[in-house]
Amino acid sequence: MPAAEVEWFLRQPEEALMRSLSESVSGSTLLPLISRLLALRLGEEKVEAFLDPKLAALGDPFLLPGMEAAGRRIIEAVEKQQKVILYGDYDVDGITSLAQLMILLRAYGLKPRAFLPRRMEEGYGLSLEGLGRCFEEFGKPALLVALDCGTCSVAEVAWLGTQGVDCVIVDHHEPGERLPDCVALVNPKLPGGQGEFCTAGLVFKLLHALLKLRQIPGFDLREMLDLAAMGTVADLVPLCGENRIIVKKGLEKIATTRRVGLRALKTAAGLDGHIEAHHIGFRLGPRLNASGRLDHAQTSLDLLLCDDAAEAEGYAELLNELNRERQEVEGRAHVEARADILANPALVQASCIVMGSRSWHPGVVGIVASRLMRDFYRPAVVIAFDENGIGKGSGRSVSGVSLVEALDECRHLLLKGGGHAMAAGVSLEEKNFTAFREAMHVSVTRQLGTGTLQARVECDAECSLADFGRQFFDEFLRLEPFGMGNPDPVFLLRNVNPGMPGLVLKEKHWKLQLRQGTCPMPAMWFNAPFADAPPPPWDMAVKLQRQFWRGTESWTLLIQAVRSAASGDLSPS
Repeated sequence: MPAAEVEWFLRQPEEALMRSLSESVSGSTLLPLISRLLALRLGEEKVEAFLDPKLAALGDPFLLPGMEAAGRRIIEAVEKQQKVILYGDYDVDGITSLAQLMILLRAYGLKPRAFLPRRMEEGYGLSLEGLGRCFEEFGKPALLVALDCGTCSVAEVAWLGTQGVDCVIVDHHEPGERLPDCVALVNPKLPGGQGEFCTAGLVFKLLHALLKLRQIPGFDLREMLDLAAMGTVADLVPLCGENRIIVKKGLEKIATTRRVGLRALKTAAGLDGHIEAHHIGFRLGPRLNASGRLDHAQTSLDLLLCDDAAEAEGYAELLNELNRERQEVEGRAHVEARADILANPALVQASCIVMGSRSWHPGVVGIVASRLMRDFYRPAVVIAFDENGIGKGSGRSVSGVSLVEALDECRHLLLKGGGHAMAAGVSLEEKNFTAFREAMHVSVTRQLGTGTLQARVECDAECSLADFGRQFFDEFLRLEPFGMGNPDPVFLLRNVNPGMPGLVLKEKHWKLQLRQGTCPMPAMWFNAPFADAPPPPWDMAVKLQRQFWRGTESWTLLIQAVRSAASGDLSPS
């Protein structure tokens, strides 16, 4: 989207809260800039818990709906040595959930089987096709535990009942009008639920509940925090409350993990030592996801459960290769879709982007939808059609537009569809594609009313390079981990001069040395619009990123947006 269409805003904290925060942290005084960032994120009563999250603050797992029944049925299976199958999902959340429960059940002396559906043939979640293959491979169990799926699987759970199979579901997806008739459904979105956990976080709570019901001498639940943190960050749930505790402590575990598979994955991703949330989002998570997108997620699960270093190295290298292939497949689809949109004025002006093709891989449509959403700042749905004209797609939305609400108005055109406000999945026949595209445009337009979709640059604080000193960095680190619900702060820097021409990396990234007055600082601009960059000096919206090289810490600015320094003031937001 052209720079002229982007509005810049400066978020405004409550002044009284900002002043009180600066003096309310264990008797110490915070820098005004840090106090401002805190005031934009939380209320005063949460300050200590936010800055110093403790495992002791995690809530009682039995307060979650269905947890008591789920725990007791699983312990019954342990005591009777019953056959148990864990049925998961092929993304990071599903894989790390499976790994956690597998490890604990093995520690109980049980030998559970893990099943992951095939994305292309069996699709997401519990399906009769998936269950059929599962039973063919492993035989019929006494208990099936569905992880990261199952909340809306009324028919599939009913079929399990006809087979004499008990079902426990641990999931975080939105419930439908009817709930499955299972032994237990652990879902924080049910009445009485609390917290916005992903399934990996819920399984961590389930493990806590199981250990309360039946202890294992020497088993340290804290060793599961690395897996719980990976699923939590990768699934983009808010890093607030208990999720913040899990991720904060889990990142520390990942940095020093004894899990040979995770160590091999870190090496393959070029990571050593200190780990931050963005390393999961952009380095570790995509590699674990790659197997489920292009091949079979079993490789990622095998890696996490592996206890042989040489074997783990082989799994990690395979995931590296699959991730490179995924990037190429995704890149081709994104370039093709973007070119088609720009060549068609009606698509450029539409309130919702809906694109489809038989040449795209269904494993990357969600990523392509995310990129198109950012390119054009509007909801995007991308669909891959197979040779029979059946399409599977994913959608991503922008603030203020609910995808699931839009899909509800298009339900007559879909084979299947669901999700939540910001992300959803669809299945439809190719003959309905044009009608679906028009219906989505009408639905999103109705949601917007008289409003318009306008790209925004929201800054948390205006500051200068001189503000970024040692005390600031020390206090800034206490705000981590950043992610959903606690986004990386965006700083406004005015009248900054870039050292030209800089260094171009991979023909699309720009490495620059910035100077504001007498203060220099390195910066990176990913996917920089070289041809559209305004003449310096610049006003800049930037984030901060800490880096380590051979044990030495350094800080780099990540450029988010640039405008001419003469463009004017920011609007309050």
